[in-house]
Amino acid sequence: MNLMNLDFGPERWQKVRETYRRWWAGELHRPIMASELLGRDPGRPQPKAPPLNQRTCADLTIPAEDLVDRLDWELSRRWYLGDAYPYFNMDCFGPGVMAAFLGARLDNSTGGVWFHPPREMDIRDLHFEYDPDNVWWRRVKELCAAMARRWQGQVLVGMTDLGGNLDILASFRSAEGLLFDLYDHPGEVKRLTWEAHDLWHRYFNELHAILAAGNPGYTAWCSIYSDRPYYMLQCDFSYMIGPAMFDEFVKPELQATTRRLGRAFYHLDGRGQLPHLESVLTIDGLAGVQWVPGTGAPGYEAWPDVYRRIAAAGLRTQCWGTDGWAAIDVIKRQTGTDGGWIHNRVVEVRPEQESLARRSLERHGVADS
Repeated sequence: MNLMNLDFGPERWQKVRETYRRWWAGELHRPIMASELLGRDPGRPQPKAPPLNQRTCADLTIPAEDLVDRLDWELSRRWYLGDAYPYFNMDCFGPGVMAAFLGARLDNSTGGVWFHPPREMDIRDLHFEYDPDNVWWRRVKELCAAMARRWQGQVLVGMTDLGGNLDILASFRSAEGLLFDLYDHPGEVKRLTWEAHDLWHRYFNELHAILAAGNPGYTAWCSIYSDRPYYMLQCDFSYMIGPAMFDEFVKPELQATTRRLGRAFYHLDGRGQLPHLESVLTIDGLAGVQWVPGTGAPGYEAWPDVYRRIAAAGLRTQCWGTDGWAAIDVIKRQTGTDGGWIHNRVVEVRPEQESLARRSLERHGVADS
């Protein structure tokens, strides 16, 4: 028996749906606070299969059902505090896995996933095509189907990290090669961007069709719940280009995908992307911006201008990790808001952090279920 059934049934899922409905609609006058507390007894022995993550994803000999059984055990070791819910992040095949669907070589030998060109070729000879028999595409679909069968609406499975527009292309050209392509072959870059755009939506829709049989809603790798499909858009490659190139090569596709999805966030990763913030904020229909300061940068509370600009545009934002607990109060003061546009997720709360987590939930008016 799935232990999740015992304490996260239809009533709690209905509460999640209503809370997030109000948040997306701008009717929730407090931040979203979602924390997962580790340490619960799962009530059964640990399965033999390893956890499904970027270190283990390339072992195709392990049956999908065995991997899902281990995931179920891992999820059963958690309590879900505040606005949290049982969730599995399908980023286990790496950021930008659509490159592997298109034929790039998936390499997880370092413990993380990287993608490499299958061979060197001129950008003018590169074309993206849908391959229904691609080994990684079939594996992801197989796992999603096994999760839908196993959990039957008790666990929300996130959309796999398909990747951003130029990020996918960089997996075939390398970052340096793509920078030269922007100057030497701008037309080819745009052609491939739109080829990838159409295929991205095909993969997105086909995966959602598989998950719909058992998913209690929709989410992406960022774990923001939604009652309809959405995605966390990104273009990490844009860290290396200026605003003019961003507006020419990146923004048009972001705008088109935002319109097709109807609900989208943008992943603004690191200080090198801040020059693009103003352009991102003008994407018609964009719902929010996830600002990630980056390794070695000051914490979330050190960027008042970023949050003021996001709030002034009427968009939502997301903070990530325990830093967000302390930062939310500061951000609310910096922006003069009630925080109803902020989403904070703490993936794992250790037992020694439990009292801090519960105090943070209480301080922000979040009922702990």
